[in-house]
Amino acid sequence: MTKYLVVVAGNIGVGKTSLTERIGSRLGWRTGYESVADNPYLADFYGDMRSWSFHLQIFFLGHRADQYIEAAQDSRSAILDRSIYEDFHIFARALHHMGDLAERDYLAYRRLFEIVVSGVPRPNLLIYLKAPVNVLMNRIRRRARDMETGITPEYLSLLDSFYDEWLGAFDMCPVLTIRTDDLDYVHQKAHLDTVIEYIQDKLAGKEVIEF
Repeated sequence: MTKYLVVVAGNIGVGKTSLTERIGSRLGWRTGYESVADNPYLADFYGDMRSWSFHLQIFFLGHRADQYIEAAQDSRSAILDRSIYEDFHIFARALHHMGDLAERDYLAYRRLFEIVVSGVPRPNLLIYLKAPVNVLMNRIRRRARDMETGITPEYLSLLDSFYDEWLGAFDMCPVLTIRTDDLDYVHQKAHLDTVIEYIQDKLAGKEVIEF
């Protein structure tokens, strides 16, 4: 069997973890998740972004690099909740743009990011999940994580714009874009079946009409 490395990208609240869980369970793939509950910096970061942004970005970079290396060593295919590339191209960029990541820290982080990324395997597919900001806000409110109470529509919109720019030039692997606002792969088996079919077709090199 062909072994694949698939990464799931997308804004906060778009459904990355839910999709990763279900793809891993259905296909028997290794799964990797973004460190949230066990993250030693996330709560401090949301309380004071300027003081903790550099620490958080360094933690995520190491955490995700570990996931890529472990996935490469596993005989199974793997699907990872969020890509390592978003750390720099979306989140570090947004923090720098908002003035919460100083110029010298941003440049130091970028240098380290480029070194780390050069040493991890390229994915076979990037799945980009996309939904309108109002849908993202509703989902964030429903899951009610205390640390996410400060997330604003303006912040999500900024991230959205950076995603569009980044993926417009992304060429490391094929990209499958999926809109999740009217898609319920958590409760609707037929929706999950459709997503899996699209993923498998894309991995096989078939032409896929994105949805």
